[in-house]
Amino acid sequence: MVPRYARPEMTAIWSAENRFRIWFEIEAHATDALAEVGVVPQDAAKALWDWWATNPVIDVPAIDAIEAVTKHDVIAFLTWVAENVGDQARFMHQGMTSSDVLDTCLAVQLSQAADLLLADLDALLAAIERRAREHKMTPTIGRSHGIHAEPVTFGLKLAQAYAEFDRCKTRLIAARADIATCAISGAVGTFANIDPRVEEHVAAKLGLSVEPVSTQVIPRDRHAMFFATLGVIAGSIERLATEVRHLQRTEVLEAEEYFSPGQKGSSAMPHKRNPILTENLTGLARMVRSAVVPALENVALWHERDISHSSVERFIGPDATITLDFALGRLTGVVDKLLVYPERMQKNLDRMGGLVHSQRVLLALTQAGASREESYVLVQRNAMKVWESDGALSLLDLLKADADVTAKLSADELTALFDLGYHLKHVDTIFARVFGE
Repeated sequence: MVPRYARPEMTAIWSAENRFRIWFEIEAHATDALAEVGVVPQDAAKALWDWWATNPVIDVPAIDAIEAVTKHDVIAFLTWVAENVGDQARFMHQGMTSSDVLDTCLAVQLSQAADLLLADLDALLAAIERRAREHKMTPTIGRSHGIHAEPVTFGLKLAQAYAEFDRCKTRLIAARADIATCAISGAVGTFANIDPRVEEHVAAKLGLSVEPVSTQVIPRDRHAMFFATLGVIAGSIERLATEVRHLQRTEVLEAEEYFSPGQKGSSAMPHKRNPILTENLTGLARMVRSAVVPALENVALWHERDISHSSVERFIGPDATITLDFALGRLTGVVDKLLVYPERMQKNLDRMGGLVHSQRVLLALTQAGASREESYVLVQRNAMKVWESDGALSLLDLLKADADVTAKLSADELTALFDLGYHLKHVDTIFARVFGE
């Protein structure tokens, strides 16, 4: 985790203090359930909760010092709790294995992280919708292969982004549900030394579901899907960031990141206004996606468990969620403050002498009786003249001067085919599909 790309609320989820508090709750709830089924005294669970009610400071250095000797983090924690609670603490962890604590804790942390990410997505969706409605009918050029194609609106570009992030939200909700599982099933998942009712109790208290069948650990396909979902969200972030970066290019300049008073774009060139935020988002997206392959490789553990996944998850759990949280917040700010230039969009639309209407002329010629092959030749031979003139010539004027074309279409009919509004007639329909109107 790099502090530069971290926000406090998400970072706190992965703090040692939060982890140890979750560990305690798992152990204490399990001890409650063990007492209910008659395995440990009722006083044992009460002693744990009575101490916890004093709101003790989690002494991380003290736990770390114990671990330096034991070389085992869960044992170190249990030892520290016992030093504070006293004799009744010996009833903690009855029939449990370390992974019961570690995996259930990770499920809680990933669920907490997912909740923050879902709130981030809601904020981003709100910003995109507001700007999409603002520019619903702002005409701009649609590009395929980076080349002028046909007119769209800037609102439609943003509506597409909204729909994509809405799908991301749906996927994350599913991934959160899938990851939020509890396993308190003992050394190899057989419940040989602990009653399944303990697992059910802990799961209910922590807002988790019961893992139907575990080994020593919760199956890692759940985690792989979770991190894959984060990777897809990162891909969507990069897609929108890349669009902004291209639109900010000097030759295009249809939109650009907000440039605040006093901001500097270059140490050498005072004129520079660079798309640094969206470039940064592209890089952050790569880092989030870098967690996906290790998460997939964690699925294939040996037999009932090995620990090849453990070190990986200590990296990717915090790093992927913290980075994605920051990236979503940054992208929301970019969208919210994005500078949009409708006049430049119109200028770019008009730049190539009406070539954006070529398909409509092609179709009209076929309707007028020309074959598709003939129609294509007629339009293309005029369009290439416009292309080679860099838009100095007008496609409409050339078509009107082409006897083969005017034999099929009158001057007025040709003029009507160059109506920009024709391309935007279904914008309301698309918006209704995206925003549910």
